[in-house]
Formats: sequence, C-alpha cells, structure tokens
Amino acid sequence: MNWRKSFPLFPLILSFLLPQSEGRAHAREIRIAAAADLKFAMGELSAQFERQAGTKVNVTYGSSGNFFSQMRNGAPFDLFFSADIEYPQKLGAAGLAEPGTLYEYAVGRIVIWMPPDSNVDIAKQGWNALLDAHVKNIAIANPEHAPYGRAAVAALQEAGIYESVKAKLVYGENISQAAQFVQSGNAQAGIIAMSLALAPAMRDGRRWEIPAKMHPAIVQGAIILKNAMNKEAAQAFLEFVKSKAGRAILEKYGFAFTGPSPASASR
Repeated sequence: MNWRKSFPLFPLILSFLLPQSEGRAHAREIRIAAAADLKFAMGELSAQFERQAGTKVNVTYGSSGNFFSQMRNGAPFDLFFSADIEYPQKLGAAGLAEPGTLYEYAVGRIVIWMPPDSNVDIAKQGWNALLDAHVKNIAIANPEHAPYGRAAVAALQEAGIYESVKAKLVYGENISQAAQFVQSGNAQAGIIAMSLALAPAMRDGRRWEIPAKMHPAIVQGAIILKNAMNKEAAQAFLEFVKSKAGRAILEKYGFAFTGPSPASASR
C-alpha cells in the first residue's frame, strides 16, 4: 500500500490535532503563584477544588515580591495570591491583570514562634522573650520583598526593641523559609505567619500572637493575570476561595477577613 497516496492529508490532520490536544490539557489545569504563608491553606483549597471541579491546580510558592518581578516579565501564571494587596494592585495598574478580578481574600496575622523544647517561656515574656540570652538568632522573612518580613520589622519597631535585636535577625527568602530556620534550630525564635504556626508540623511549638495594632494590616490580595491560559477556571477557583467552604479553610489557618461572610452555601 502506498501510504503517501492513501493519506496525503495526514500531516495536515496531525497539525490540527496536536494543538487542540494541548489546548484541552491546559483547559484542565490552572497555574497559581501563591505567597509562602499559604502553603498549607492553599494545599487544602486546591485539593477540595480539584475534587469538585475536576481541574488540576498547580501551585508554586514563594515571596510575593519575587513573583511580582517575574510576572512583570511574563511569567506564565493564571492566578496570583499575594501576601499583600499592593503587588496585585500594581499588576492591575500596569495592565498585566484582568480588570475587575482583584480580591482581598484574607488578612494575615503574625506570631513569635519557638520550638516546643525552648527554655524561654514566651507566653509569660512576650516581646521580652526575644531579648533572652538563649535567643541567638531570630528568623523573619526578608522585608525587601516579603510583606510578612515588613510586618515583623514594623512590629519590632513599635515594640521598641528593633535596635536591640537587629543583630540577631536572620532573613529567609520567604516566610516559609524563615519558619524552617526555627524548626531546624538555625534560629531559636522566629516571627512567622500564624497560618504556618497552625500547620501540623508547627502547631506543637510555643507561640505568642503579636497584636494586630502593632503593625500595618497584612491585607492579602489575589488577581487573575492578563496572560492566563485558563481564565474561566481561574475565575471559578477565585469564586471557590470566596465561598463559605473556601473561607472556612482560610480561617482554619488563622486568617481573618475584611469583608462580610458570603451568604451562599459552600459548593
């Protein structure tokens, strides 16, 4: 049989089939850039959304500032969940996000965290725990590009101890790495996100919540990117985060909210 004569259009047919298959694969997934404080909450949000919608959720965690820089250079994400509201706002102002999709999804909280076997009684000492001689290093996220790091510095300044502990500060690339520094023993204390302190690996540690009035509110925003390959699924995920079910997961990890609770039932 002369295959060339029998199937003269085969290469043309293949050229149509391959892009369509690739398009369908992209239609079944969304790509999310998420601030490191969301590592555990986002894991639960993604798993529940995948079960309900049948859409694969691929999440990359990091510092909000680094993600912002990447997205200005065309990084391929559908959704951005920042640890503050300013980075998503800047993306919108630069025309890099879908108009009308900015959403304040939560307000973060910070705590001083120490390992469960620490010799320092943080519950009694509060801020003074960081001045204890046993505390050689204090881990925080890098304030240059991590909102939680900036909140930590602001709180230390408000407490009047920043100059006293400045030499002890060690910086994680993001808030998750700062938490790892304390877990590993490279730091004896850390100012970390409540959402990480409540995660299974850290909930047995000693923690003291820093009063919200001592630092600027950590209002966290999400936005859909202009170059998103699956805007419909991205919008569906954002709606899930807004729902009762989504908020319940965020609340489980210590997040607070600025807006009213949604009246719609969870999906």
